[in-house]
Amino acid sequence: MSPVRIGFNASLLLVVFLLQETLISRMHLPLSGFSFYLAVLLLMVLLENRTGAVILGFVGGMILDLSPASESPFGQWALIITAISYLIAVNAESIDEIVGRPVGLGLFVALGTSLSLVAYLLMNGLLGLATGTAGRDALVILGNFFWTMLLAPFFMPLLIVIRDATIGSRERI
Repeated sequence: MSPVRIGFNASLLLVVFLLQETLISRMHLPLSGFSFYLAVLLLMVLLENRTGAVILGFVGGMILDLSPASESPFGQWALIITAISYLIAVNAESIDEIVGRPVGLGLFVALGTSLSLVAYLLMNGLLGLATGTAGRDALVILGNFFWTMLLAPFFMPLLIVIRDATIGSRERI
């Protein structure tokens, strides 16, 4: 991944983050909220090559650490998203068949966001930070999964077009 592409992806993620913090997180959806930022970030990670996926995961996690709603130590999201991006990058060839179809891609993004939230809860538990009740946490994770599955088909094509328009000739190989 070229430095220009890293800057472009970071700028796009920053715009999505600002959209998440100013609009989407203020909406009160049934079954808890929807993390548009996590869904976009994991979709972008799925579309990248191995090195690009890990770099994008780290940059995206650092941006997510800027959230004023996050009461966790700075760098926790970066660690979690980088680890999940690494798992995706290492297993990219085996999940390629699943994410080759739109429903599979949406399902994988929804599962990835749920895995990210579960990892966040586990890391909070390890650090001794307060989370919530198990029922409330499960409702938030299931609600996020539901809303991601429902809304992902609306923004996935746009992100795929943006990615295809911005990759260079070296990265197309």
